[in-house]
Amino acid sequence: MPVTTIAGRQVHVDAEGFLTEYDEWDESLAPVLAKAIGIELTERHLEVVRFLRKDFLEQKETATTRRVQAVGGIPVKEQFALFPAKPGKKMAYIAGLPKPKGCV
Repeated sequence: MPVTTIAGRQVHVDAEGFLTEYDEWDESLAPVLAKAIGIELTERHLEVVRFLRKDFLEQKETATTRRVQAVGGIPVKEQFALFPAKPGKKMAYIAGLPKPKGCV
């Protein structure tokens, strides 16, 4: 796996730039990753990110937008408002998780 430097720390990423090692992420990386894709993080963004991280530990895969709505209680419409265009992909990227299955 390629290694890159984000916020002064080396992290493992896949070919699309998604972090591949769960433990290499912490919340200090979130604003840096968000800024790289044009998102200014708010507390609501972080609530979504925290849900994704917690859910990933339980499910061993990144939640889809549908699961974020059904289990996390965050409507898909709000996900699109917070993470425009491709919310599943952007949420996963900022959360330091693999891209959700079925996400192109």
